[in-house]
Amino acid sequence: MYRRAFVAAAAGAALPASTPARSRRLGYGDVDRMNAKLAAVVSMDDRYGGTPALEEHAAALAQEALDMLQSGTASSRVQSELYAVAAALTTSAMWAAIDGRRMGSGQAHMHQAVTLANLAQNPAVQFRVWGHAAFLYRQLGRQADALAAAELARKSSATRRNPAFASLALARLAVHHANGGDARSALRALGRAEESYTRIDEAANRPPWLRFFDLAEIDSLAASTHLRLGRWEEAEKRAHQSLARLRPDLHRNRALTHANIALAQVGQGDIEHAVASARAVPAAMAVHGRVGNLLTEFTQRLNALAPTSGPAREWAEHRKAIAA
Repeated sequence: MYRRAFVAAAAGAALPASTPARSRRLGYGDVDRMNAKLAAVVSMDDRYGGTPALEEHAAALAQEALDMLQSGTASSRVQSELYAVAAALTTSAMWAAIDGRRMGSGQAHMHQAVTLANLAQNPAVQFRVWGHAAFLYRQLGRQADALAAAELARKSSATRRNPAFASLALARLAVHHANGGDARSALRALGRAEESYTRIDEAANRPPWLRFFDLAEIDSLAASTHLRLGRWEEAEKRAHQSLARLRPDLHRNRALTHANIALAQVGQGDIEHAVASARAVPAAMAVHGRVGNLLTEFTQRLNALAPTSGPAREWAEHRKAIAA
């Protein structure tokens, strides 16, 4: 496929300079095709997480949308829609980089996504960009920037129009407050997120990148909030609820939830169950990205608590085997 595209591009470049380029009129059919490609990217991320291949694919599709805009003509509405899908695809590339802890490329995608979302003037896409930017800043250790980005997402006009956006923004904000040690603000935001969730119209249309959001995700974000506050029993309870409600195709989220359960259990000193929960994470996911980072934290906590115990030795052997 790439070779054919290259040959076609080379043939086009060989045309005489005097040959005028014909601008194609872009329409909603083009928007629909690009949105279908966006939906496929989101589905791949839901299943497998942020692989480098997915990051590269999403970025290439964003460039495809931008190339269409440069070579064609469009109404202002179609132009805005194509900028929006380019921004959403770039944000998918950013999220893949964040999930895989490739911070350098994540920041590059973020700056591009912010620009494209502003060109699109699309509140839903702007919401998504700032929500993911908050996670990027948190992984970079920039707590103030993470909170500021999360607040921008929360204050987006999208959250005023749709309680699904409001609920997700508040649940994520709870995690960021908890990460900064602000228990009061974290628990208040979590309560407001759960209240907003009760007002969601499940029959309403959502963009493809918001279809993942359900009670399992609320429980997952609640578990993350309680983990960061050291509320181990509540964290374990919410993680188990998330696991029970999780869609079967969300393999990456399932791995994250098992890792969170392990962290909650080791926090309570229940090392046998904690190691069993950690071992439930598939080997292919256990050493990469956010899942691998959580399991590294789990290993550190386990070794601080009971470094010479049987479960700790069992876990060390398991880690060695899957890293080989």
